[in-house]
Amino acid sequence: MIGFRTLLYKEVLRFWKVATQTITAPIMTAMMYLLIFGQALEGHVKVHGVTYMAFLIPGLVMMSVLQNAFANASSSLIQSKITGNLVFIMLPPLSHWEMFFAYVLAAVVRGLAVGLGVFVVTAWFAHLSFSAPLWIALFALMSAFVLGTMGLIVGIWAEKFDQLAGFQNFVIVPATFLSGVFYSINSLPPIWQTISHFNPFFYMIDGFRYGFSGQSDVDPVRSLLIVTAFLIVLTGVAMQMLRSGYKLRH
Repeated sequence: MIGFRTLLYKEVLRFWKVATQTITAPIMTAMMYLLIFGQALEGHVKVHGVTYMAFLIPGLVMMSVLQNAFANASSSLIQSKITGNLVFIMLPPLSHWEMFFAYVLAAVVRGLAVGLGVFVVTAWFAHLSFSAPLWIALFALMSAFVLGTMGLIVGIWAEKFDQLAGFQNFVIVPATFLSGVFYSINSLPPIWQTISHFNPFFYMIDGFRYGFSGQSDVDPVRSLLIVTAFLIVLTGVAMQMLRSGYKLRH
């Protein structure tokens, strides 16, 4: 396991060395969302029987976890490809399992670190309850793992920064913004409610929010099953790409 531990340490150190960019900046972005949307709608909107601030904060925390877990794994691989140092990772006798868990666990660490930071600086703005702490931890961990795995897949697939940026801007960002971070899908017209149920990010955020308020748009058990299935599929794809050396060895 020396190779796995070394690669994991390298990946964690990679984002920690520039923590102002990778940790502090996303926290400040979430704060801006809270101040703009929260201050504008607080006192005017209640969702699931809680204030808008109490509804918004879990959504912002999970959004930060998802986006940063994806960014860590994907940016690391594309940078290694562009700079040419990927060869130093491929030469040692690392199994595809070791590579997978090293990249994904580092992404989970960054995602959870940013999410915790967002929670610490935003929790002062609302009275938050913790109806089901286990659900909070479970959805945070699994969702970070899902997006870390997705970031690994996209990082392997992308050959230049433009492709990675395109995927982030046209898939990850819209999927997180349209997953119920700022609203309950029950407030949408029926057609948009149906479309929202095809967005896996919705189940991650809805299940995570359930842990705070005890209320959700979908049964949290159903959300957990969908997130688990999504994780299994992505893990299978990522493992096959690493095993075959797709766009890594050639």
